[in-house]
Amino acid sequence: MDTQSKHLPLEGIVVIDLSHVYNGPYATFLMAMAGAEVIKVEPKQGEHLRSRGDMGGAALPFAMLNSNKKPVTLNLKDKQGADLLREMVGRADVLVENFAPGVMDRLGLGAAELHAINPRLIYGSSSGYGKTGPYRDYPAMDLVMQAMSGIIDSTGYPDQPPVKSGAAICDFMAGIHLYAAIATALYERERTGVGRVVEVSMQEAVFASLASNLGMLHARGDAAPARTGNRHGGLGISPYNVYPAKDGYVVLNAPGDRHFHAILDVIGRPELKDDPRFISRTARVQHWTEVDALLESWTKLLPKDDIATRMLEAKVPCAPVRGLKEVQNDRNMLARGSLQKVNHPELGSVILPHSPLVFEGSERRPIEPSLPLGASNQQVFGDWLGHTEQEVQGWHETGVI
Repeated sequence: MDTQSKHLPLEGIVVIDLSHVYNGPYATFLMAMAGAEVIKVEPKQGEHLRSRGDMGGAALPFAMLNSNKKPVTLNLKDKQGADLLREMVGRADVLVENFAPGVMDRLGLGAAELHAINPRLIYGSSSGYGKTGPYRDYPAMDLVMQAMSGIIDSTGYPDQPPVKSGAAICDFMAGIHLYAAIATALYERERTGVGRVVEVSMQEAVFASLASNLGMLHARGDAAPARTGNRHGGLGISPYNVYPAKDGYVVLNAPGDRHFHAILDVIGRPELKDDPRFISRTARVQHWTEVDALLESWTKLLPKDDIATRMLEAKVPCAPVRGLKEVQNDRNMLARGSLQKVNHPELGSVILPHSPLVFEGSERRPIEPSLPLGASNQQVFGDWLGHTEQEVQGWHETGVI
């Protein structure tokens, strides 16, 4: 078989996407870029992230997460609206939602009812704390979940208040796990012919990412510092920090002795390889203040990109601390196609992400910019479900869509 002619893995899979903001939409974005046909179902006023664009900051995030989706509007509280969703489910493979637990059941559209319509359906849901347990009904957003999961308490400097992560890590970690759960269930369905319900909680999705911090807690108990600044979360590696440069900052990390020896060669201090303070990783951790002072005395004299170039040539893990404008124009991601310049009909020229999932032998699916609210109503309800233009127009007039 010609390797260039391979289909994308999820071609032929139809996904009904009821999710909003970051968590579910990222999972369905990954499905869309893996070849699935994703129908984005929104309330008549649009999903929450679309409306946040009124404040000037959410238009690009919405575009980032909703490429290659067909947006329709649907009032699920209306009987006809709920019936239209049931029609869609009868022809779909996957349904994704990230409402609070119980919302779909109250609408009469819970997993049990939808599986009665289509036993092959994969029903994927994500929430803050999961559908069971004592926290089930607590409201949850990324900031709240960062606090509950320990991320905020572990971020920042030990002598200063805790700080949230700049990234919406709980939302996106949950979205990634939700994609994995759905893909796993689709694999199972190939063998059994039967779908199932999968769920991911944001709280559980991020726990493992605190492995270094948890390791230090296990080793040191109450003596473990909650926050370590830019140092290793488990205080097990030195150097491991952000260091000042002439024009900004760099990060340096020496996980092994050979890396530290290479650093000493780069900074012109090879005689320190036998210094008892630096002889081993354990010694360097015990003398991390001296290690950091040694490196800072060198890094502050040079530009950050120059430092990174020298260290990378010596195979030392190092990078300049870059601003978002620099990251947005990263030549590696642009060269690989994971970032692409797109002429968006509403936003103009923008840089949008493709999926990080690369399927060798299949060409990347071209990015189709996100569409206006309800832009695919006629295509989905008319062309796909087979309803007449008069019916579709009537639903517009009565507020169903």
